[in-house]
Amino acid sequence: MELCIDFGGSEIKLGVLDRGEPVRTAAVPVGEGDLEAAAAAAAALIAAAPAAPDAAGIAVPGVVDRAAGRLVKAHDKQPRLGGLDLVAWADAAFGLPAVIENDARAALLGEISAGSAAGARDAVLMTLGTGIGTAAVMDGVLLRGAHDHAGILGGHLTVDLDAPLCNCGNVGCAESIAGAWAIRRDLAERGDAVADVKEMLAAAEAGDAVATTLRDRALRAWGATAVSLCHAYDPDVVVLSGGIMRAGAAVAGPVEAYVREHLWTSSHRPSFTIPDRPDLSVLRGLSVLAAGNHPRRSARVNR
Repeated sequence: MELCIDFGGSEIKLGVLDRGEPVRTAAVPVGEGDLEAAAAAAAALIAAAPAAPDAAGIAVPGVVDRAAGRLVKAHDKQPRLGGLDLVAWADAAFGLPAVIENDARAALLGEISAGSAAGARDAVLMTLGTGIGTAAVMDGVLLRGAHDHAGILGGHLTVDLDAPLCNCGNVGCAESIAGAWAIRRDLAERGDAVADVKEMLAAAEAGDAVATTLRDRALRAWGATAVSLCHAYDPDVVVLSGGIMRAGAAVAGPVEAYVREHLWTSSHRPSFTIPDRPDLSVLRGLSVLAAGNHPRRSARVNR
């Protein structure tokens, strides 16, 4: 079994899984003392599990140095984790060997191994939440690149040269337009009573002019990002996940339509899927990685 910990932007999800199947899960809100809260919740899960895990997987919302077991950069997310040796932390806290991965990559691995895109060998994932996370798998290989940056920065593709400066330093990133943090910023600047993405989508559906403008701009940014991912990685499947996708077809439909309209003429038109259990995507992927990382395991994992 594997202990899996997903340090998200607003919530830490934890689970004890058996080769991708959840045995026990829990969640704690992000706040002060995140490492301590995660360790306490993980210890409770281990105590309640029918067998002790023999490996750990840890996901973080940013660029990772897998060899060093560290979060390199996340821009305002999980600042306490920056530079921390998470492999050493897992060993000290739980006595387990650990593997570290970017959360979007782990989520995509979870979906192609036991989720909505099970069996896919060429797929991309776009997770819409506080930010915009992306990942890609080509011919069964999870893309990481020479410096662990490949595939995960799709939210920082430029979609509007006249848009505001993103917190990453680039101009016109999709995330700076259509990440939940950017949408909340724009709603506040316009003095709208609507406070978040869920309320914005509902207000736009009801005909609110400000909400409709922001919704349509966000849909174009999400669609343009998906087009770029398809142009770059030529997937069979596009997985749409994240908290914003609780809106379901209200987001997925326009994004898919945008992609089909704007793809290069001869490009393959991929299928689109939304995970049934997006809360398990990252944990399932971590379980697969952790099982393959343990020296006594024989699971075959693309690493």
